[in-house]
Amino acid sequence: MQIISQSVKDTLHLGRLLARLLTAGDIICLTGELGSGKTVFTKGIAEGLGVNQAKVTSSSFILIRQHLEGKVPLYHFDLYRLQKPGDLAAVGYEEYLYDEGVAVIEWAEKLDCLMPREHLMVELSYRGENKRLLKFSATTPRYKKLLRVLNENLSH
Repeated sequence: MQIISQSVKDTLHLGRLLARLLTAGDIICLTGELGSGKTVFTKGIAEGLGVNQAKVTSSSFILIRQHLEGKVPLYHFDLYRLQKPGDLAAVGYEEYLYDEGVAVIEWAEKLDCLMPREHLMVELSYRGENKRLLKFSATTPRYKKLLRVLNENLSH
């Protein structure tokens, strides 16, 4: 599934729509070059989960931020500065991925061999100054169904 976002507002809205479909244990993997909208999309997901989007930042120095005030916890991974996947073991990343919250992983391609088997992949790319292309892909039944419902919601 592919969606063109015309603005930051659209990207936030899309994140909010996706968040309405997420449940504890869901993992969203984001890829895309610097400035392509990964953090903006994450802010939309946060808002949709009941987390103040202003708390969602991309400091790139903290690998995992916990946001516990929403309907389910949000675990925001920013792997920009990750040198090698093994460095995540030191922070106990699996406890966050398979916990009672939703995990959103920016720079997910850096997970390499640690990439969770089940996840929703979202690739963001530039399509102009304010436009972004979001490509959604899923390989498991849970996330394929999630994409079908998201697509239906976008059609209304």
